[in-house]
Amino acid sequence: MLTLLAFLVAIGLLVTFHELGHYWVAKLCGVKVLRFSIGFGSPLLRFRPRETEWVVCPIPLGGYVKMLDEREGLVDEADRPRAFNNQHVLKRMAIVSAGPLANLLLAALLYWAVIAQGVPQLHPLVGTVVEQTPAAAAGFKEGDRVLSVAGRPVASWQEVRLGIVEAAMSSAVVRVEVQDASGARKRRDIDARRFGEKAEQALQQGDPGVSPARFLAQVGVLEEKGVAAKAGLKVGDKLQAVNGVMLRNWEEWVHVVRNSPGKELTVRVERAGKPLEIKLRPQAVAQDDEVVGRIGVGPSPDRAWSDQLSFTRHYDAAGAFAAAWAKTGETAWMSVKFLGNMLIGRASLNNLSGPLTIANVAGQTAREGLTPYLEFLALISVSIGVLNLLPIPVLDGGHLMYYVAELVRGKPVSERVQLLGQKIGFILLASLMAFAMLNDFSRLFGG
Repeated sequence: MLTLLAFLVAIGLLVTFHELGHYWVAKLCGVKVLRFSIGFGSPLLRFRPRETEWVVCPIPLGGYVKMLDEREGLVDEADRPRAFNNQHVLKRMAIVSAGPLANLLLAALLYWAVIAQGVPQLHPLVGTVVEQTPAAAAGFKEGDRVLSVAGRPVASWQEVRLGIVEAAMSSAVVRVEVQDASGARKRRDIDARRFGEKAEQALQQGDPGVSPARFLAQVGVLEEKGVAAKAGLKVGDKLQAVNGVMLRNWEEWVHVVRNSPGKELTVRVERAGKPLEIKLRPQAVAQDDEVVGRIGVGPSPDRAWSDQLSFTRHYDAAGAFAAAWAKTGETAWMSVKFLGNMLIGRASLNNLSGPLTIANVAGQTAREGLTPYLEFLALISVSIGVLNLLPIPVLDGGHLMYYVAELVRGKPVSERVQLLGQKIGFILLASLMAFAMLNDFSRLFGG
């Protein structure tokens, strides 16, 4: 229920703000607005305080502002000057672009609301390096402090991930400068190409196989009726050795279990200060075209490490406003670069998300609290703004493309060309939506 509510609030807010952008600028330009609709389908609610009918419909995947237009029906002589098609091309461009720009403005306001209250962040310290990943191959070590990504200084782990995403969109190798535990400055070159497509996709999402989190070699979570629970492991058990080999950290334990499907392991643990030996046999499960071992157990976080990792960055009102605009601009630019890389094949279409994934993430962030949810809304608002500015007929950017052509030619693009463009744009948009929906089903139901 929370997921559905969070999704409906998100879509309702983002669509309403987008359409209000069109509405406000249309009214400023003297255009008569006939209907303002949130959603599609037969109206559930409707009222008309003045000349505009306000409507709420049951399908919450968009909305529209219907303006008076001679191309769509007869217009009274007295209303002709207020018809959209009779406005100067610059006014039409302003009205069309107002929707996407309203979404970017909303994103900036949402980011401001988050930033103004202080931003919880993580120092750019490496807590965990996953074996057999691009980060491990690049030489990352626990305790490394990241200084810069692709030559750009970073002050938080969030900036590290953002820098990796941006660098991965333009280069196959991401250059990272770190300060190791001894204080020496070193360069780590992350190259995911030899690790396969999944690793390259993960790198483009800011995950090369390194994390700020650090875990103890201690059982923190136990899956009921899992292999570990049946064998006698308990929450709080400290893992010391497996098959006589000492364990230095949780990652070494995970490596042993994953690589031992169906093999018996003798595990030495410490429980309540006393040593204990437990035998177990990891279950063999298929994962990413390989068979790995699984026992149904999770680690305990290193609280001392977490305490030194976290800090809060505070801003004054002006600083928060500037940071919000900068964050909006960075996010928009990354969205543009991502779409460009998809066109040239450098970014996978598997990264596309549809309404099911958006709804799922909406629910997850809402459960985490107001701040994560506001950040999610800001990100989606930026995405809607950027997407609608693309020069694809049926989108706002497609109409802007026609109006730019009209400015250059001195006359409107022919209706035949516009109709053809609308058909092509619809097919392209429908294809992208279908692909995004397939990705949604794959992520949520296919694993």
